[in-house]
Amino acid sequence: MLDYPAAPSDPVDDDADARTEAFLSRYLARIGHAGPVAPTLEGLAALQAAHIAAIPFEAIDALTGAGIEIDAGAVDAKLIGQRRGGYCFEQNSLFLRALLAIGFDAEGLLGRVRWMLPDDAPPTPRTHMVVRVRVGGRPWLADVGFGAAVPPQPLAMDSEEPQQTRHESYRVVRHGDAWQVAAAIEGAWRTLYRLDHLSPPPIDYELGNWYTSTHPDSHFRHQLIAARTTAEARYGLRDNRLTTRLIDGRVDRRYLTADEIERALSEIFLLPVRPHWRAAIERAATAEIAG
Repeated sequence: MLDYPAAPSDPVDDDADARTEAFLSRYLARIGHAGPVAPTLEGLAALQAAHIAAIPFEAIDALTGAGIEIDAGAVDAKLIGQRRGGYCFEQNSLFLRALLAIGFDAEGLLGRVRWMLPDDAPPTPRTHMVVRVRVGGRPWLADVGFGAAVPPQPLAMDSEEPQQTRHESYRVVRHGDAWQVAAAIEGAWRTLYRLDHLSPPPIDYELGNWYTSTHPDSHFRHQLIAARTTAEARYGLRDNRLTTRLIDGRVDRRYLTADEIERALSEIFLLPVRPHWRAAIERAATAEIAG
């Protein structure tokens, strides 16, 4: 199950405080954040930007059949200790625990991915985790786990106006008890996901992770996917196609050989490539991608 630090009002012992402090120190070192941390909007934005630049989005363990665990120990060992990346359940659970350790008022939310689907498409499973953070009573969406379209900064959840970021503009629109999050991409608003308004129990994350990492319909079981967003560019790898989107609007797409995919995973996505990934990499190099 997901584990979170005790709330500030809960009694904690010195050992728990020391463990939380050690975790936060390791996390901040992992994302390269050396400045002060405080539960402010500016602090949240700085942490979010540092996280998505340092820890890549990837689901290679689902592709290879190694499996993905989302308990705190497994996530810390993989994303911090092994300097791997992860997908939403790993990324956002790690980010949430770090925010709580700093003193933010934060909680997880769960939603349905609608990326690349028509508006009238049937409901999808609840397989995307994000973080809702309240700063000064105002709710903000913080997401560090949505691949190449991840919001690069916190998004206000109480405004339906377009919100410009260093990359795309985003919009958070309320639909009854849910929110719809969209990004302006290539001149059109494209829905990313729809979020439920209530924070779910941990078992719902476990179920979503199980589906996403093991179900035969999950695209993570069939495609090599990696992404990383910096202040200057977005990098996305889908099988053998590498896309680079610069903040000045330029877009570069290249098709890679197996050796080039392996090099991109290491040099662009900052991953410690494992020998047992090679079979998946070679399959990705022969993929035919539509669109």
